[in-house]
Amino acid sequence: MTTNQTTKSPPIGGLLWPHEIAFLALLAAAFYYTDSKFRGSGSGPVLIFGAAVLAAFPVLAYRCKEEWRLLPNKFFFFMLAAAWVALFTFLGNSTFGYVDSASLFAWMFDMYTSPLSDSQYCLMLPFVVLALFWWKRKELVAQPLGLWWPGSLIVAAGLFMHLVAYVAQQPRVSLIGFLTGLYGLTGLAWGKRWLKASIFPFFLLAFCLPAGEAANGFTLQLRLLVSWIVAGIAHLGLAPDLIRDGTQLFDSEHTFGYEVAAACSGIHSLVALLALTTIYGFINFRSPWKRAVMMLSALPLAVLGNVIRLCFTIAVAETFGQSAGKAVETDAGFITFAVALGCVFLIARWLEKTETKTPPAGEAAGA
Repeated sequence: MTTNQTTKSPPIGGLLWPHEIAFLALLAAAFYYTDSKFRGSGSGPVLIFGAAVLAAFPVLAYRCKEEWRLLPNKFFFFMLAAAWVALFTFLGNSTFGYVDSASLFAWMFDMYTSPLSDSQYCLMLPFVVLALFWWKRKELVAQPLGLWWPGSLIVAAGLFMHLVAYVAQQPRVSLIGFLTGLYGLTGLAWGKRWLKASIFPFFLLAFCLPAGEAANGFTLQLRLLVSWIVAGIAHLGLAPDLIRDGTQLFDSEHTFGYEVAAACSGIHSLVALLALTTIYGFINFRSPWKRAVMMLSALPLAVLGNVIRLCFTIAVAETFGQSAGKAVETDAGFITFAVALGCVFLIARWLEKTETKTPPAGEAAGA
């Protein structure tokens, strides 16, 4: 009875609280200052973005008031988490030749906002993960929660990774160490059942790892595959005189060309699409094989989307001229994701149909 009296709907359209409007304004400002034109303007943009990430926690806690009251060891966890974040803020980055800051988070922000980067989507992931924790809030607090000292071993493993990476000047490994330790702190404060229940939202933070030089070889193979497929399709009648040279496609006189650029067809579209299919798969399916199908579909769909985009660009150029083709090539990057997203939903629908035909394990056992 008391709960019914104290539960209130948000006053703004029944959806938002006043402080959430302020948070959304801060979030909009944070993303505005991630534009590459603000690079080199000091620490302001990264501080604004960090403030938005930190502000998301009390906003989430207020949204989960009932679950928040049931969560034990909150002060213990957040004190340790604050110390963990402080370590990576003041002793997180040793590659001062690239980013003149000791903060691992400043290095990450620089990687994500670089005009040459294909990791801008990483900026959204902390907020996506927090939203998924809100989605799983009832399942999380339903676990037997309490201190679990073996979690400190996970924290120690994260600290060891960071120390080695700091000496070797490998900030990507330090980022892995940071995420490992943070995950261990949640287990230390709330137990191994919490670790198991929260592994999916937390796993998504692995996509925050910027793709480095090691990914270039794989990216090149994707680009070569896309260019080879497009050239084959073009020779069937779309553009019979098309010439392929590596990842570049030219007309017979080499007066106009199309390049399968890494930013369009490589790691950028693949990793972002993989993150999307992972989220969709884990939210909608419990079967491991169905989740695996959704995740594995990212690779062929990224290739398919880029093949269709380039074929469409070539068709426009052949029909309306080179200037029209160039405009499409510059502005039609959305086609890659539009095609991929459409296929994602088609695959999901097929998986949902197979799920309805298969009786739950409990019913099958009862029968």
